[in-house]
This record gives sequence, C-alpha cells and structure tokens, in this order.
Amino acid sequence: MNTTDALLEDFEEHRTTLTGVAYRMLGRFADAEDVVQEAWLRWSGVDRGAVRDTRGYLVRVTTRLAIDRLRQAQTRREAYVGPWLPEPVTTDYVPTVPDTAERAVLADSVSLAVLVVLESLSPLERAVFVLREAFGFPYHDIAETLDRSEAAVRQLAGRARRHVEERRPRFDVDPAQRRDLTERFLAAATGGSLEDLLALLAPDVRLVTDTGGKAKGPRRVMETADKVGRFLAGIAGKPLPEAEFHFTEANGGPALLVLSRGLPDTVVSLEVADGRITTVYLMRNPDKLTGLRP
Repeated sequence: MNTTDALLEDFEEHRTTLTGVAYRMLGRFADAEDVVQEAWLRWSGVDRGAVRDTRGYLVRVTTRLAIDRLRQAQTRREAYVGPWLPEPVTTDYVPTVPDTAERAVLADSVSLAVLVVLESLSPLERAVFVLREAFGFPYHDIAETLDRSEAAVRQLAGRARRHVEERRPRFDVDPAQRRDLTERFLAAATGGSLEDLLALLAPDVRLVTDTGGKAKGPRRVMETADKVGRFLAGIAGKPLPEAEFHFTEANGGPALLVLSRGLPDTVVSLEVADGRITTVYLMRNPDKLTGLRP
C-alpha cells in the first residue's frame, strides 16, 4: 500500500465522525462535506509518521475549519430572508454506534430543536458543546483542539450547557408517539380539517418556516393554535401538483417528506410534548432539500 492509499484508509475510518462534528457545527450538510473535504486535503499532505493520534488530529483540523466557516456564515445569515433552520439530514448521517444510550445522545444532539439553539452560541461555545456533549471528548483534548486552557474550555462548556438547557424546548422523545402524531398531523392537514388540527396542536404551538426567500411561506414565526391551524387548513385547499407524501427519519426523529412532481418540496418535522404538537418546522428552501429522497 502506497502512502496516499494509507492516508486515505486512515481518513475514511474517521469520516463519519468528522462529518458529524462539522454538520453539528454548521447546520448544513453541504457545508459539512466541504469542510471534511478540506480536512482531507490537509491530511493528504501530512507526515503520517509524525501524527500520534489520527482521530484527534483530524477532529482538530475539522473543528478549526468549521469554526472559521461558521464565523463567515453568521455574517451571511444576518441577511437571510425569514427564519433560518438547519438543513434536514436523514438518520443515516447519525453515526451508528452499538450502545443504545450513546446513540440516543447522538440523535438528540442532531435534532432540530438542539441545532436551532446552537445557532445562538458563539463559534467557540458551539465547538465545545458539540465535542463534549455529542462526542464525549475529554476537556484536555478539546483544549488542545481550540488552543485554549482546560480551565477556559470547562468555563465555555458550562456556559454553553446552561444556555442550551434554558432555551431548548421540552419535548417527548418517544419515537412511536412522534410517529403517531406525525401520521395524524398529515391526515388532518391534507384533509383541511381545522377541528382535527386544533385537537393535535398545543395552545402555544409555533410554526417555523424556512424558505430562504425562494419558496412560498410565512417569513415570520407563527404562534398560537388558532393561527397555525388556520394557516395549515388554508394551504390544504391549495394542493401541490402531483403531490406525494413519504414518512422518513430526519435529524433523529420522524419527519414527513413532501414531493411535488417527483422532487422534494417540503420537509415537515414536529416537536411533541404531553401528547400535543408544540412546534411545526417546515423546510421549504430548495437549496436545503437537494440531498433528500424517499
């Protein structure tokens, strides 16, 4: 095996972890792939014998590249049209691990609810939270990755954790219940029954739509069951041409993929608490739907 092949083999062994870190940092799978590709270019020119910990080295490079890209992205998002939501990804992109508890943590860390809250963290806080909470890296390794003292990293971790816990909405993680409510939501929404919709929605439900200014949809967050229910019942009267509905798993939970003429049009994800829908996420920005298929 030549040097390039050996480097590629080592890199591919850790690609899933690198993609997971980059996606949680950036909220867009395309951006995450770009960062991982850049990490590969740097790795392909490294002296393999001088690297003692391949995984640690690659995570360090990927995290630093993601921080730089996140700082650039935050400036662009100030001009974004309407609410910004992370790009939905299928469950296939949640790294598969044998331990059920660890897999639950990974799935939770990639949920829309958590990723939306992570948007309000500083790039350094977000990096510490992702590396510590999602992937369990020791504080010492994170400090080395970010070129900070371990004490500073612990302080960042505590601040990020408190921020996420305070802002993350409470929701039920039972996949069976979420799937059931998603199916009932589809039936009520496509049927245009306001009464059936109101029976599923929490009184303070929120509807968040990401269009990026490239599709139709509310450009502000909509609140209260009456407003959200009437909006959803209204659009049921304007069906998409050649509409198809497919249940899938996105960001660690049940989701509904809506196709129009065979192409992805909308992804619907729900947050659920106490048997009611508390948040409806509608992803309609076509740029964030290109990687999804039934």
